[in-house]
Amino acid sequence: MPSPLIILVDADACPVKDEIYRVAQRHQVEVRIVSNSPFRIPDNPRVRRVLVDDSFDAADNWIAENADSRSVVVTGDILLAERCLKKDATVLAHNGRPFNAASIGGAIATRAIMEDLRAGMDGIGGGPPPFNKADRSRFLQELDKVLVRLRR
Repeated sequence: MPSPLIILVDADACPVKDEIYRVAQRHQVEVRIVSNSPFRIPDNPRVRRVLVDDSFDAADNWIAENADSRSVVVTGDILLAERCLKKDATVLAHNGRPFNAASIGGAIATRAIMEDLRAGMDGIGGGPPPFNKADRSRFLQELDKVLVRLRR
């Protein structure tokens, strides 16, 4: 029998925690909310908080160490996504876009270019576009689709 499915959430900047709780409840999947500061979580035995220390990348390290082929990792961190893909985890961004072997190289390259551009503009620059309803909807659909696929 395969190990149970689990959703690992890079929670510190995650805008879709409530959506994760709902989808996980529907699919009866375990959830780990990983952060270096406490968050309120639902009173549900399948949802557990994992508090890590505040050292650099502590949450990322915990997630990467615990990810495997039965994990869905939710993160906006491209470098964490790459680490988890190497462990055969399924990785979704907060906007529902999947990270995969075909897309991660381009995402890392784009990240590096944007970092260089921002550095050259003396701190002036943007970030990702604002999170919106379409992102939330896409995330819900993609998480549901991923969990159905992994159950097979």
